[in-house]
Amino acid sequence: MTLATRLAAHLPYLRRYARALTGSQEAGDGLVAATLEAVVGDRALLPASLPPRLALFAAFHAVWAAETSPSPPGPADDRLPARMASARLAAITPRSRQALLLGAMEGFADPDIATLIGCAVADVPALIADALAQIARMTRSRVLIIEDEPIIAMDIESIVTGLGHGVIGIAATRAQALELVAAEPPGLVLADIQLRDGSSGIDAVRHILARQAVPVIFITGFPERLLTGERPEPTFLITKPFQAGQVQAAIAQALFFNSTAALHE
Repeated sequence: MTLATRLAAHLPYLRRYARALTGSQEAGDGLVAATLEAVVGDRALLPASLPPRLALFAAFHAVWAAETSPSPPGPADDRLPARMASARLAAITPRSRQALLLGAMEGFADPDIATLIGCAVADVPALIADALAQIARMTRSRVLIIEDEPIIAMDIESIVTGLGHGVIGIAATRAQALELVAAEPPGLVLADIQLRDGSSGIDAVRHILARQAVPVIFITGFPERLLTGERPEPTFLITKPFQAGQVQAAIAQALFFNSTAALHE
């Protein structure tokens, strides 16, 4: 089996993780590209003792650690994540956020998380608890839900309100979404891709973003279609069927990066 064949199925999910970790499609995809370049140059970065998915994420974390490690300031330091790290990650414990995203969003078990972030297995629950405590201290927001399946919409609403956020409304179509936004601008949007009347959640979000800057989390049953790295795509993406922890982690990251946007404008 070729290297490309071994890794291809896992790349969309590595892109999702990288974008959520960095809060940016550009930064996340840049890190994934750097990881692939590093792996092609040194196959030892993919430990043969690990399953391909875990080995790929391990290689990514090695590149992430190198890119975000402190370095002497200088005009030649143009590393993409390094510029972001000092502003966006200074206010949190990065390892705890990594543990939460790896567990809640990517479904890794505690031993795998420990391997990826370089800690004891027994420390993983405490790291995740610390990340969840950070979430509990976050500023509350008003959320627009764009979802045409009533049961799923109610599930999302329950998760959102359980985190202490308010819901300005639930839209089943693009037109309903725009009506709700006109009445009350949201602080966060959670949007399905395909809507009941054949309209597009992506199209609805484009119209919303033309009116205001707001973090967006997309929800889809086909994440690989939106994680190719070939065009502007979602930074935060939840896969259907989803777990409550995935939604919690995505909301926390989206609102965190939105709250720190002024640090690097």
